[in-house]
Amino acid sequence: MNLELPAYAKDLQLNLSTLLGPDGAAALDEKQRWGVALACACASGSARLREEIAREAARVAGDAVVEDARAAAALMAMNNVYYRFRHFVQKETYAQRPARLRMQRIARPASDKPTFELMCLAVSAVNGCETCVRSHEAAVVAAGLSEDAVHDAVRIAATIRGVAVALSSLPE
Repeated sequence: MNLELPAYAKDLQLNLSTLLGPDGAAALDEKQRWGVALACACASGSARLREEIAREAARVAGDAVVEDARAAAALMAMNNVYYRFRHFVQKETYAQRPARLRMQRIARPASDKPTFELMCLAVSAVNGCETCVRSHEAAVVAAGLSEDAVHDAVRIAATIRGVAVALSSLPE
């Protein structure tokens, strides 16, 4: 990947290289690592970061993972707003109402369900939605992934968010 960060973001550059390498997030396979990275890059708002990660993700993880990463970022953009609202307001009347928001892709991803749930979890962590983080963490663990996998996914999400902030502070 050809993403140069400024000197003040050296730690982020090293973290990104390590985490997306084969040993940096050892609990995740390649498609999980790159899917999480791309979903978080899509959620970051940085076109440069998104395109760099997408290029490598397509090469390494394949088109189904790329499509799912983009879908996870888009769906969580919607869900995280809705469920954060319900969490913040804390009124039973809202909690009892059905969301009535279509999200069939979560049930039928292009790649596999555990990987898609992991992407949703990571994006929800970036977006700060406690309800969605808890829900997707439970789904990931129930699907057989370990807490180490969850931890590695969130480490990638945190690093991608930091890289996006570093890139946004550069002059255009």
